[in-house]
Amino acid sequence: MGKKILRGGYTTGACAAAGVKAALLYAQGREWQTVTLLALDGTLLTIPVRDVHKTELGLQAEVIKESGDDPDITNGVSVFTTVRLRGDTAPMSFAAGEGIGTVTKPGLSVPVGEPSINPGPRKLMRRAAEDVIGTSAGLAVTISIPAGRELAKKTLNPVLGIEGGISVIGTTGVLRPMSEEGFKNSLVPQIDVALAAGCHDLVFVPGKIGERLALSWGLPREAIVETSNFIGFLLEAAADRQVSRVLLLGHIGKLVKVAAGIFYTHNRIADARLETIAAYSAAAGLGCQEVQRILASNTTEDALQVLRQAGRLPEVCEMLAVRAGQRAERYLFGRMQVGVAMMTMTGELLGMNETARAIGRDYGWTKQ
Repeated sequence: MGKKILRGGYTTGACAAAGVKAALLYAQGREWQTVTLLALDGTLLTIPVRDVHKTELGLQAEVIKESGDDPDITNGVSVFTTVRLRGDTAPMSFAAGEGIGTVTKPGLSVPVGEPSINPGPRKLMRRAAEDVIGTSAGLAVTISIPAGRELAKKTLNPVLGIEGGISVIGTTGVLRPMSEEGFKNSLVPQIDVALAAGCHDLVFVPGKIGERLALSWGLPREAIVETSNFIGFLLEAAADRQVSRVLLLGHIGKLVKVAAGIFYTHNRIADARLETIAAYSAAAGLGCQEVQRILASNTTEDALQVLRQAGRLPEVCEMLAVRAGQRAERYLFGRMQVGVAMMTMTGELLGMNETARAIGRDYGWTKQ
């Protein structure tokens, strides 16, 4: 059978732009039920409009978000766009209605205090107005996504300092099924926000376990960047921004892979946790029987029990942390120092390298 072709859709920004166009067509007494938009990449989008009606604040259009085969959390939600003629010639203005977030931290593509409506959607809305009335000047646009406040909890918005709801996003207006590259790129703004907050040393955590432990150690929340499985990609992004030091902090089951030179850590791609621990344990002089027990373990935590019982836990974990830092710095061709701190699920410190200790001291953390 041939490979399934995934259906595309359109972004929340395209929904808002369709709402602008539909409202202005409605005002002229023209057909508004389906509008066409030329996306910023040249794709022609045809978008159905559910409703347009007059309100006290202007003409309000409702468009239902269509994500195609992309697993987008906003699929099927209503995007409401209210358009009001201000009576002046100033540029189109944008406001956050219900469920749209407001930017509270610098470092993003929208200034602090502005509604989290990205530059791409703003450009698309201006173009939509120009298609109908020849200009976008003198118009005030308010966007609302009532479901946005709850949906925002499933995004990085709270980390990025976007409060009150989700963002109106999309670089072109076209939504293509989420690629790995797209997901990786969505993580990078965390670095820009951390740098804008004045953090010179960043704390990279693979996920929520690492974040929880970093906070429990007294490390600043604004310095924390979640990498997911893309540790290498985020390290390169930080080095590209001239970050001098990064601390990798998290559960040993994820970070031990870095000691083996694995920088994309998804278990379906590279699951060498037990093999790596076994190899370094053997190098430290652990007996053959214990090494075999490590390889036969169900989890990393089980393997640690073997080392604990043999009295080799601190020695081996320190070796792994040092090696992980070395492999990370080699991966970056020496462009950045990388500290590594490995721990258990409960936060027990297993091992760290000297760079991790230095970063921790500078941040005044509570662990030694």
